[in-house]
Amino acid sequence: MPTFARYLCTAAVAALTACSAPSTPREEAMSLDFLSGPVRVTDHRGDDDLLSAGLGLKGLAGAPTPFAEADAPTPAELRRRAIQMSWKGIADLGPLGGYGRVYGGVPDVPGREYTAFARLPDAHAPHRVLLQAPDAFDKQARCLIVTASSGSRGVYGAISLAGAFGLPRGCAVAYTDKGTGSGYFDTATGTGVALDGTRARAGEAALEFEPRAYDADAGVAVKHMHSGDNPEADWGRDVLQAARFGLAMLDRAYPDQAPFTPENTRIIAAGLSNGGGAVLQAAGLDHDGLLDAVMAMEPNVHLSGRGRALYDYATEAALWMPCALTDARFDDAPLARTEGKPPAHWLARCASLHAQGRLRAGTQAGQATEALAHLHAQGWTDAVLSTAASTTAFDAWRSVAAGYASAYLRREVGQMPCGFRYDAMDMRGQPTTANPALRAAWWSDASGIPPGAGVGLFGGLDASADPTLDSLECLRALWSGSDDEAVSLHASVDALAAQLPRASLPIWVVHGADDGLIPTAFTSEPYVDWLRAEGRTPRYWKVPHAQHFDAFLALPEFGAAHVPLMPYGYAALDALYRHVVAGEALSDAPMPKPSPRGTEALTSQALDLSP
Repeated sequence: MPTFARYLCTAAVAALTACSAPSTPREEAMSLDFLSGPVRVTDHRGDDDLLSAGLGLKGLAGAPTPFAEADAPTPAELRRRAIQMSWKGIADLGPLGGYGRVYGGVPDVPGREYTAFARLPDAHAPHRVLLQAPDAFDKQARCLIVTASSGSRGVYGAISLAGAFGLPRGCAVAYTDKGTGSGYFDTATGTGVALDGTRARAGEAALEFEPRAYDADAGVAVKHMHSGDNPEADWGRDVLQAARFGLAMLDRAYPDQAPFTPENTRIIAAGLSNGGGAVLQAAGLDHDGLLDAVMAMEPNVHLSGRGRALYDYATEAALWMPCALTDARFDDAPLARTEGKPPAHWLARCASLHAQGRLRAGTQAGQATEALAHLHAQGWTDAVLSTAASTTAFDAWRSVAAGYASAYLRREVGQMPCGFRYDAMDMRGQPTTANPALRAAWWSDASGIPPGAGVGLFGGLDASADPTLDSLECLRALWSGSDDEAVSLHASVDALAAQLPRASLPIWVVHGADDGLIPTAFTSEPYVDWLRAEGRTPRYWKVPHAQHFDAFLALPEFGAAHVPLMPYGYAALDALYRHVVAGEALSDAPMPKPSPRGTEALTSQALDLSP
């Protein structure tokens, strides 16, 4: 990243500091008693490196890499495409976006990978852990970046943040899928995903996820939603376990420098979206002092008695936002109009809410005004709603709520609440029997929350003009109701609450002011305010004109009005790295004041980041 010397080590790193001194005889290597199977070790050099699997920036931005045999891709082919799809799903790789020119970069980074299945003591399903150890590991800095996947993605889900920052500067990077991921299990064939990404039959290999019980016609089982573990409550523990795995694998990768311990290795936790929430959970659970610093981008963080839980505002948005977004002020919001008009089912939502007595106005325009006023009263702003129009247009609120309800209620496959299920999906969006080629690509291509990659969310629809209303009312009642299921769901959400980190731990939160999926008012701002009230001194950047999905900036409507958030995450990581590795003071960095790029290519001046 040329604008703030992302790939240059500072001169101070050349001299060993006290905090990065070689190990002493009293230090012991990390235990691996949490692994549930062998460690797989692979080399990645030549045309297959750690950061891009040999694709480079141009290849990452291109069409999905093909498999030589669609029915039976090799582990190397699956890994290459998993890395590519993780990059494409998170970063803005569009021609005007500036990645690799204004910020960021994808240099060739040869090295090794160590991967395994790990398990928490009380978990039914394992989670993946992976260490990327570059050949050019900086033995003076002894740096480990630990990260968790964004959203519900697989283990490479944060490579464009943690890998792109850490690997080129000689840090090793430890990843976890935090109990989510794309290791889908097909109940019709009894097959899941093995450690190397290929498909295997239950009982013939250790699988990323295998339901405890299932019927052959139960559809597709997804670990996040069907493990029975409420995995979100354990995301912080998964991150800390990944850090311990990383230290243990560093011993294997660089035996001449072993042992690697928290006392002689600098560990920085970094994550975005759900991964950002995971590293903040880890910060509050880090009683052993593993972590030296934490950087959270757009974190899905939950607090007890502060802010709002994702399930609360997602089910609210799913019900009210379609009508509110028909208001004329959103005529220019990306994806809010089809041929200049709101979608018909959005207009039908206004009529439905009116029929229920929730909206009193007799005209559609008046109903939109009332729905918008309701959301304003709950903390939504017009800027946030404008970007949330895309989430609404993609029906993502319902997808999130259905999946998370299943996770919070610890439902098995075939038992999702409110009539939902996952199944293979044909080109017309109808349920089908998955063929071998479709199943083979799930691990590399899926995001961990259907629909997508040939898996659909089914059920919860009727033949009315407002076909999703009844199922959304069912999902909302799990939050607003008082029956046993609602009590159980609230208990699971209560278990997500972040705990207070130690006073000396540097924390930097970076969030887009226009985030329409995880609004700052519900998440980062209550968290930062809480830390400050408790005597902590977090850094917080609420970046103007930034929203949640950098990948959406390749769409002209998004790119013209917004700036990418990733360069600000890199900048925060750069400052934390210089602080914990080189001993530089962590100053109060001024809030950047970026400018949208409009129809032109992004410039460094538009980002307003100091060199």
